[in-house]
Amino acid sequence: MENILVVEDDASLSEWISDYLTDHGYQVTVANRGDTAIELIESDMPDLVLLDIMLPEKDGFEVCKEVRRFYPSPILMMTACSEESDEILGLELGADDYINKPVRPRVLLARIKALLRRNDEGSSQTMIRNFGALKIDSKSKTVSYEDAPISLSSNEFDVLWLLASQAGNVVSRTELVSELRGIEYDGFDRSIDIRVCRIRKKLKDDPNNPRRIKTIRGKGYLFTEDAW
Repeated sequence: MENILVVEDDASLSEWISDYLTDHGYQVTVANRGDTAIELIESDMPDLVLLDIMLPEKDGFEVCKEVRRFYPSPILMMTACSEESDEILGLELGADDYINKPVRPRVLLARIKALLRRNDEGSSQTMIRNFGALKIDSKSKTVSYEDAPISLSSNEFDVLWLLASQAGNVVSRTELVSELRGIEYDGFDRSIDIRVCRIRKKLKDDPNNPRRIKTIRGKGYLFTEDAW
């Protein structure tokens, strides 16, 4: 049974989410403070964290930033704010996806299933891809460059793996969004661009003049297999 940590300080909402997810076969733990959430994530290593932004003690952004040092599994952020900047900041800090409040039950369940499914698919594969000094292991979801481990979030890894799996070919944003988020690309979703930017920085690819993961204007991204 997969374990989900719900981090939400609104008692009625956290109870509703907990009951709903329990009814759908998940084991649920609830935390109502950011500092408590960090402790639980480190001790329990849940399969997924559903993380609200507005929390006492430490907000969701702080929690996400701190736990990404040791927690590789999916983080789904909840936001009551319609500001795009909140969504972008969450993704930049390592969240895998976000969902807006008021939370719609079926949408929440679909997002959780999609994130857990991709995580399971990645861990069940045994392929290792090598590109010069870059090594990508899809079973352990680990990446190393020049023999040094590179810390990627679950969704950053998925983006890198998809691009590397089609090395030498342009992968469109439509394909990436559809595969990674389970929704159609609407022309405005910046989540993929943010993750590619983070991956470039971590893999020492100049964001101003990338040569390893190139942006092909109007088409998508190109993973260059001989640039590592």
